[in-house]
Amino acid sequence: MRQSEGMTIAPDPLGTLDRRPRADLSGPPSPLEPLPRLSAAAGGRLWAKRDDLLPIAMGGNKVRQLEFYFGAALAEGADTVLITGAVQSNYCRLTAAIAAKLGLGCHIQAEERVPDADATYRGSGNMLLQRLLGATVHSYPEGEDEAGADAALNAIAEGLRAEGRRPYVIPLGPGHAPLGALGYVRAARELAAQIDAAGIAAPHVAVASGSGATHAGLLTGLRALGRAIPVTGVCVRRPAVAQAPRLAARCAEIAALLEIDNPVAEGDIRLTDRFLAPGYGRLNLPTERAIALAARQEGMLTDPVYTAKTLAGAINLAGTSSPETTVIFLHTGGTPGLFAYAPEIARIAETAP
Repeated sequence: MRQSEGMTIAPDPLGTLDRRPRADLSGPPSPLEPLPRLSAAAGGRLWAKRDDLLPIAMGGNKVRQLEFYFGAALAEGADTVLITGAVQSNYCRLTAAIAAKLGLGCHIQAEERVPDADATYRGSGNMLLQRLLGATVHSYPEGEDEAGADAALNAIAEGLRAEGRRPYVIPLGPGHAPLGALGYVRAARELAAQIDAAGIAAPHVAVASGSGATHAGLLTGLRALGRAIPVTGVCVRRPAVAQAPRLAARCAEIAALLEIDNPVAEGDIRLTDRFLAPGYGRLNLPTERAIALAARQEGMLTDPVYTAKTLAGAINLAGTSSPETTVIFLHTGGTPGLFAYAPEIARIAETAP
């Protein structure tokens, strides 16, 4: 507690969050809504936090993350942003969209993370939209070389500086301050208020766990607010044994950015990799079932890479949890990715009951 003119004022549990530069892009709170038909199919209570409905170029969780990166870029006077990600990266698509909206140049480096990708995968979905949005697209041959991808991106930035541009690089790998994660620290405050308003007594959140920014940001935000809500990360890129230390490091880095003590304990980090195989961006039966169920029971679209795998995890949690538990599926978007998997989606559509 601190004193101010004779009054006792509680310290801000989220530290310096609201003093950080932020481009206001996400708009009003995204809906938190029940999924009654999907709940019946799952045998438990399911709700969805609809960050797929965030504004700008088909939305998604990266809108929240990019608010802080673009806030920093604008504060530094940048005229160009650079980012690296998978060929069908939602992050890259939204970076291109926001750069266009703010009048900045955009360079995207596409990494090869999915083996044996066909022409549909390479030319449709997010890749098509990035070009429509005016981004310059580069290629990087490796998919699991974060340090190399960041180094190649910085080399592109150096070339732009030599041309007189003012580039801002959004990094990929660990070792950089996770500014984007602050978007989900902020979202934790929004979600907690919605849970209270809806009267959800025993919430349990299921979220995709890839880079770790969304998962770690939400978890850190909830714990900083004093909320003990369980958060289960559904692994979409690497096994749980490799993801757990990454999450722990991210939570510590976020707390340092906020200038608060780390509120996340080791036991707070919950992960499942049950729905990961055969790997990043590749389908399995629970993921296919989740895509079909979401579409045909709720009219809700989920993508094969992130949200359908997360929904598969949420369905499993709902079906195995106590009756009073409400599993909140954090829908992080990714809708354009459906078109990159057109043959697989057509097969699911034909064979789903």
